[in-house]
Amino acid sequence: MLILISPAKSLDYSIPEYKKHTLPDFTSDIKALVSVMKKKTAKEISELMHVSENLAVLNEERYKTFQKEFTTENSKQAILAFNGDVYTKIDVDNYSAADFGFAQDHLRILSGLYGLLKPLDLIQPYRLEMGTRLETKKGKNLYEYWDKKIAKAINDAAAGRPIVNLASQEYFKSVHLKTLKTPLVNIHFKEFKNGTYQVIGIFAKQARGMMTNFAIKNRLTDPEELKSFNEEGYEFSAPMSDGSDWTFIR
Repeated sequence: MLILISPAKSLDYSIPEYKKHTLPDFTSDIKALVSVMKKKTAKEISELMHVSENLAVLNEERYKTFQKEFTTENSKQAILAFNGDVYTKIDVDNYSAADFGFAQDHLRILSGLYGLLKPLDLIQPYRLEMGTRLETKKGKNLYEYWDKKIAKAINDAAAGRPIVNLASQEYFKSVHLKTLKTPLVNIHFKEFKNGTYQVIGIFAKQARGMMTNFAIKNRLTDPEELKSFNEEGYEFSAPMSDGSDWTFIR
């Protein structure tokens, strides 16, 4: 199976102990987006991304200094650089070379700037959420920019294997569903609160990271094996699930 997850806004660019890396696939698309962002002022970035002045200034600097080549001096492996709620539950600090190797074959990260990332792809610091209404020659937002490219890349990476969606709605919307060629399973996590089961953002993000880590550490290759996931009180709910939408509750 091939697992899909979202990126994170938080980044950690401390020097990684694990040195092996690969390069992003969509180099020309990345360069085209960076060239659009390079022209934007901090004020324009603030309005575009709805971020504070400080964050806008930081990202103006990131794009102005973005390099054509990805090196270990200006970049870091995606799975090690992302540091948000999903990634704090992926125990990369204790991964072996075999764990990283399995992740590289069974995990992909959706990204507004990079399209689709392998875990060990080098990425330079950035912020560009998939839902950003960034106008380019290809359309009025990033969904139109990427069109069917991400789905086609997922097909290539999956190579006939089923796809497990652990990404957020904002990011998975970038995947053109009719283009996918293999079975898809969407995973949902719900908490029992106020007498009903509901999705709570931060817990759902953490659970996506936990399940990703569970699959990597246990070398799971069949989505059915994910039904045994029971970390931190979660369990698979057959009554709340169907063929392609699976719900885990606690």
